[in-house]
Amino acid sequence: MLIGPTEFLRIAVDPLRLAILGRAAVAPVNPDALAGELGEDPRRVRREAGRLAEAGLLGKDLRLDRAALRRIAQELPQAAPADPALLSGPWTPEEARQLAQFFSGSRLVSLPATHAKRRLVLERLVQEFEPGLRYEEREVNSILQVFYPDHTTLRRYLVDEGLLTRAEGVYWRTGGRVEPPLAEEP
Repeated sequence: MLIGPTEFLRIAVDPLRLAILGRAAVAPVNPDALAGELGEDPRRVRREAGRLAEAGLLGKDLRLDRAALRRIAQELPQAAPADPALLSGPWTPEEARQLAQFFSGSRLVSLPATHAKRRLVLERLVQEFEPGLRYEEREVNSILQVFYPDHTTLRRYLVDEGLLTRAEGVYWRTGGRVEPPLAEEP
């Protein structure tokens, strides 16, 4: 039986089934031994292991079927395109294209490995900070967490690249592009 991503989540949300899958990722599951470790009824562990095998997640030897997980992952929807609001600003069309590669919606999917691309992403992120304003560290963290879960790394890169400056726990924007002023209408 082949299951899809939704069915997999319904199965894996159960803590016992998740524990069985975790054990099966390392070695074949011994339901009775696992039941003892978890303080569960051995019959329940055997029943849930059987359900996982019926779903195609465990092989006959009660090992995790990694190929089944890869098939499920391939069925996941592709990442959303970058939010157009993120790409507006002082970017050339080529820079906007490069930025779009690293964002899904408004979330940063990954930090670029190359310095030039990472610098471009950091220049985009520093746009979230108003020049001249001072920010407490928790405020900086809150702003950066909206984009990426590892806000500490982003904050460190922003300081290292001279885009933010820090003194006594206070941060302020000291770099990055400033959008040209909008032309006034006659």
